[in-house]
Amino acid sequence: MKNCSTISALLIALAVILLFAACASNATQTEPRPETTPAPTAAPTAAPTQAPAPTESSAPAGTGSGETAGEQGGAAPADETGSEPVEVRIGSLKGPTTMGIVNLMKAAEKGETADRYSFTMATDASEIAAGIVKGDLDVALVPANLAAVLYNNKTDKGITVIDVNTLGVLYCVTGDESIGSVGDLAGKTVYLTGQGTTPEYSLRYLLDRFGVKDCTLEFKSEAAEVAAVLASDPQAIGVLPQPFATVAQAQNEALREAFYLSDAWDEVSEGSRFITGVTIVRNDFLTENPEAVSRFIEAHGASAAAANSDVEGTAALVVEYGIIEKAPIAGKALPKCGITCLTGEEMKEAVMGYLRVLYDADPSSVGGAMPEDGFCLVG
Repeated sequence: MKNCSTISALLIALAVILLFAACASNATQTEPRPETTPAPTAAPTAAPTQAPAPTESSAPAGTGSGETAGEQGGAAPADETGSEPVEVRIGSLKGPTTMGIVNLMKAAEKGETADRYSFTMATDASEIAAGIVKGDLDVALVPANLAAVLYNNKTDKGITVIDVNTLGVLYCVTGDESIGSVGDLAGKTVYLTGQGTTPEYSLRYLLDRFGVKDCTLEFKSEAAEVAAVLASDPQAIGVLPQPFATVAQAQNEALREAFYLSDAWDEVSEGSRFITGVTIVRNDFLTENPEAVSRFIEAHGASAAAANSDVEGTAALVVEYGIIEKAPIAGKALPKCGITCLTGEEMKEAVMGYLRVLYDADPSSVGGAMPEDGFCLVG
């Protein structure tokens, strides 16, 4: 009996042990594992938005119609200071002034500029002037004397010159081998454009300084008309701006560049330079966006430098934007267009000296008075 009781107790103990083992095994199998959080997926980087390619001008050079070169800008990156991009509306003339900024136009089109630039190109300076007066443009590349007229008469001194974009672009072109300097124009007839504007004042200034008293100036309404005279009579003498001077020679091998008016100017002038174009900004825009203006000047300088160092690449852009039809002619003209970006005191001295020459010839050519000291941005 005692043995039976002992066996029963052992069986009960064994059953209890087996029951606990089963519970433990079940707990191990059903215990939840820690939840693993998947690594976050990186968001795709959006490519910069590119604005449509600019519309090429279909108007031939020298016509009176204006053309919009196109609006560029896209999603331009913020500048290094973290400020938001600024919209800058820029106007320029079809010719050397725009040839100097085509590299900037392409950079803006690709979204590679710190600010968003839109460009308007015209063949008539009055269109660009109206854009500044109405506030439709913020920055404009205009003839130097027009900047003074806008300052004195149209904007209540509401514009500032920020750089010189183009030096002299006028060349004496002829097939007459006897012509090699301003002094050789004595007793001759010279065909040119710009009656009552800077081409006339500049040539008359040079004739006076070289002591030429008997040179006849015959004016045409467009440079193309001067080129036509030279085409029909290579012995005729014309004063043409670039790129017309290069185009005329390409069309008639009998023609050559007799002299560069800027070289003649430097011979007889001190404290001034022969200037074609300056860049102006509306003072309201300058006050509200001084850093954007500084960035534009820097970008403009880089574009002008590229126009002089990468002639082939710039010539291709000149054709792309409809300024000149053929790249070989653009390539020949570019080094002769006086493209630059003078700033600071050097710019101020050159501008004020040039305007003084025009003022002395005809005060109305600069708006009736010499601009005041703050006309040029120096600091």
